[in-house]
This record gives sequence, C-alpha cells and structure tokens, in this order.
Amino acid sequence: MSHDVLIIGSGAAGLTAALVLAEKCRVLVLAKGALDGGSTAWAQGGIAAVLDEGDTFEDHIRDTMIAGSGLNRHETVEFVIEHAPEAIRRLADLGVPFNAEAGALHLTREGGHSHRRIVHVDDATGAAVQKALLQAAREHPNITLLPGRACIDLITGRHEQARYSGSGRVWGVYALDEASGTVEAHTARATILATGGAGRVYQFSTAPRGATGDGIAMAWRAGARVSNMEMMQFHPTCLYHLEVKNFLITEAVRGEGGRLINPRTGKRFMEFYDAERLELAPRDIVARAIDSEIKRFGLDFVHLDISHMPAGFVRSHFPNIYEKLLGLGIDMTKQPIPVVPAQHYTCGGILIDLAGRTDLPGLYAAGECTESGLHGANRLASNSLLECFVFGDAAARDILARWDSFDAPPAVRPWDESRVTDSDEEVVIKQNWTEIRRFMWNYVGIVRTDKRLERAAHRIKMLEGEVNDYYGHFRVSTDLIELRNLLQSADLIVQSARARHESRGLHYNLDYPQTDDAARDTVLTPR
Repeated sequence: MSHDVLIIGSGAAGLTAALVLAEKCRVLVLAKGALDGGSTAWAQGGIAAVLDEGDTFEDHIRDTMIAGSGLNRHETVEFVIEHAPEAIRRLADLGVPFNAEAGALHLTREGGHSHRRIVHVDDATGAAVQKALLQAAREHPNITLLPGRACIDLITGRHEQARYSGSGRVWGVYALDEASGTVEAHTARATILATGGAGRVYQFSTAPRGATGDGIAMAWRAGARVSNMEMMQFHPTCLYHLEVKNFLITEAVRGEGGRLINPRTGKRFMEFYDAERLELAPRDIVARAIDSEIKRFGLDFVHLDISHMPAGFVRSHFPNIYEKLLGLGIDMTKQPIPVVPAQHYTCGGILIDLAGRTDLPGLYAAGECTESGLHGANRLASNSLLECFVFGDAAARDILARWDSFDAPPAVRPWDESRVTDSDEEVVIKQNWTEIRRFMWNYVGIVRTDKRLERAAHRIKMLEGEVNDYYGHFRVSTDLIELRNLLQSADLIVQSARARHESRGLHYNLDYPQTDDAARDTVLTPR
C-alpha cells in the first residue's frame, strides 16, 4: 500500500501537514485507535500568538526563553512565534470558532505570559481544533484516513526486498490493523511522525491512553537521535481516583482559595515550601512540594480543600469540575479533593531542524514527539498546539520543495510471522506495563536522585530481556507494541536524566541542586 506521503498521527501536527501536502500529493494518515483519540482533542487551554498591539514578538520570545530556563534554541523560538499569527488565521479560515469580543479575538492570559495572547475556544480549544482539521481532511480527495493502526517499526533500507541496503532511508512503516490482527506495510516517498508524547510511561498522567512514546521509540530504533528526554512537565493537581486517571483540577481552584492539606496530619503544608506564595507558587514548586509530602509520609495523595468557601461561590466558579466530582461521589463544597501531580507534557523527543527534518533521510517529525528547541527545559503554557501547527506546516512545505529528490519506494519485505504464535500469557504485558509506570513515577518523577535513577536503570535492564523475548515469540498486539515502546521511552528518559549533572527547569536532582552557567542539550545517539 503505497502513497506519496505517509503521516503517522491524526492530531494537530499530522492533519496540518496533510492539508498542506494534499494540494499536490496523495497522503495517507494512520491513527492508533480513533482519529480523534490523541492529545490534541484533550487540550483545554489555547494557542499563544501575538495579536494585540501592546504585545510584541520579542515579549513572547522572552517569556518562552525564561520558561525554558535558557535551554531553548533561540532561532526555533523566533521561528515559531513569528509564524503564530499566520497559524491562527489558517485555523480561523477552517472554521475554528475562536472566542471573540467587540469584533476581535478574545485573548486570555496564562502563567508565564507577560501579555494577554492566548486565543481560545472556551475551555476546550483542542477539541474545536481537532474537529475542524478532521472535517477538512475528510473532505479532501487526496487524503486517506486510516484509524485503528498501531505502528510497529519504521521501514528502512534493511527491509528492502531486493537490495537489502541497510541504509537509514525511511520508506514507511509496518502497522497492525487492530481489527483484523494483520500487519500491513505502508510505504511512501516521505514519512512524517506526529505521534504525540510519552506521558503514559508514568503512573499518573494527563495524557490519553495512547501516549506511549511510539514515534520516539520507532525513530530511535531506526537510528535517529533524541534530545532532552529528561524534561517531563508535571501538573500539580490531577484527581486521584481509581476509575478516572487523568482529570485535571485547574490551578484556578488554588487561585480562588483552595488549600493543600496533608491527609495524615490534617495540616496545610505549603508554608514549609514557599511561605510567601503558598498554594499560588509556580507549578514546579507546588508539584515538588506535593511530591515531597507523598514520599515523606508514604501517602497515595494529598487533599486540595476549598470547602471552607461558600458553596454557591464554588459551584458558580467551577461548574464543570463540581459536576464531574459529584458524579464520582465527591462534593467539593463539603469535602476535600484527593489530588496527585501528574505527568503533563513531553518536552524532549526526536531531534529535528526548522523544517521538521530528522537525522534519517525521508523521515520528518512534528509536535510533542519532537525536540525542536522551542520548549527547552519547561514548556510555556499554550505553546504546544502552536508548535504542532507551525512544524506540521514547515515539514509539509519542505517535502513539497524537495519533492523531485524523493525516490519512489522500493518493494519491501512483508511482515514475517513464520516463527511466532498467539500469546497465551497476556498477564505478562499487564504486569510489565504496571511495573514500568510505577518505578518511573517513584524513581524518575518530579524529584530525582542518582540512586533512584540507578534503580530505574537496573529495572529497565531486567525488563528488556523479558519484553524482547516475548516480542520475539508471540504475534504483536496493540498492548505489546505499546509496552515495547513504553520501555524504550523509559530507557531514553533515564539515560538522559543520568547524563544531566545539574538541576534545570523540569529536571530536579537532589544530588545536583545547582544550575550550570551554560545550558546544554542532552543528546542521545543510537549505537
């Protein structure tokens, strides 16, 4: 099954690229699960762009660099921010119903921003963007959308049927049809990875179920470098509930008087970590404080309590959260909310340039699976969707500009299942998945030490043999593919964290509390 261009991922980055390419090429978009099952549709915030006369590109660049602790690449930050207004115009042309006021787009302000510059659709911007992009893609005759495809590995020169060149040239991907259980070889002149982050490597994450680092792991196995994988962003207050794994409790609850309480002692604890700002301290400080209380007292969660405020006030300010919690048996007007920090965004990933090119010929990448240089050591709020639009567009335009240099894909070897059987022990996958997420949370979470990282590395080494043996003997399933990618992503995060001997942004190591004068990327190169 050959197309001109193959895109893996149907979120903001993938569909943006598809719509640009489809004007001249036949494009195939593969999605694991549903077409709208990725992170884009989950984005509650908005898109940062300089649209107000009182704001400037220089201000947005400075805010982004400060948030990223100087680890950002200035040329990337400049490139993305200067293309932001154009990205907003394109989305508006597609019919995204951005909030407006007095004939102009309504701009809100979020943490770390010096001006109002967040374009939004109520508190569900991502869902509106996903809907508009998906509708446009469905209507375009040159775009084929294939949901239910779990990608296994990139097809490179070593898979060529005739030449066996062994080169790193990427020709497409082997993908499991989740409905039939068969493995398909999809080839193309150029391939774009837009697969999202690796949030599900952690026990608690706001990312969707499918955020298992698939693109990052596939690119690494094919020979591409990754960068800054240790930079994982955590949100301080995610609901702790056995049935609901990723419901965020907005920071506005703390802004309107919510207090963080240790359920063991019954006492407020932020005064021990930031006596001046208390619960209104920056995200990283609050997240580390909660993490410290959980580890010191052996807790599963802490309490966020706003029940001391009038019930009518709480219901009117937080109607959606109130209704959601009430449905779970928690009345936030009368009782505290159990919360934990949760992994929120993967700031590192596949190393790319300003055109979205990776190290491998024929392979591009865009969005959360990449390390473009935009986010540095910490992502500034509402810069994530923006990165998807700008780099999805950039990758597509670079492919079109270089089109004559892309050869037609050769015949490739079909997927070989001659030496595997159906699994009779699915419990192995579940056990290993749970183990990875637990030790990554405990040892490679918000606060790290050399000893914790060493323990995590040891467990990864032990699991590698078991997972590889299982993968070599049984037919692939989506769960097995994800487990393999989760373990690879965990290994890259631990390798990167062990290589950084300082604390910077999202990486906080008790053995190296200082921040070096010079900011350096952590770049890993496949052997």
